[in-house]
Amino acid sequence: MAAGLNVMEITQTHYIVLSVLLFCIGAVGVLVRRNAIVIFLCVEIMLNAVNIALVAFSRGLDQNRGEVFVFFVIAVAAAESAIGLSLLILLYRQKRTLDVDEINSLKG
Repeated sequence: MAAGLNVMEITQTHYIVLSVLLFCIGAVGVLVRRNAIVIFLCVEIMLNAVNIALVAFSRGLDQNRGEVFVFFVIAVAAAESAIGLSLLILLYRQKRTLDVDEINSLKG
């Protein structure tokens, strides 16, 4: 490393700030957007933000419990994506739209 370079260390606080920002972006996307696929993507962003926070907290405590929870969250997110997207395909075939205001009832 060259002399005089100031290298900033990435700390646990940086990961927590990143996690909070990602979670807020996802929450705003869920609340503002109308497209069901975009809402699912925003929920995935929120789950990934929680994963970052879990890993950051587990690294701060020198334990591996956070990583174990992350694997469970990833498994649940994969199942949620598969089931949610299959339901969206079914709804699109019936209603011909993915606008959540138009898909407000499950009646024919």
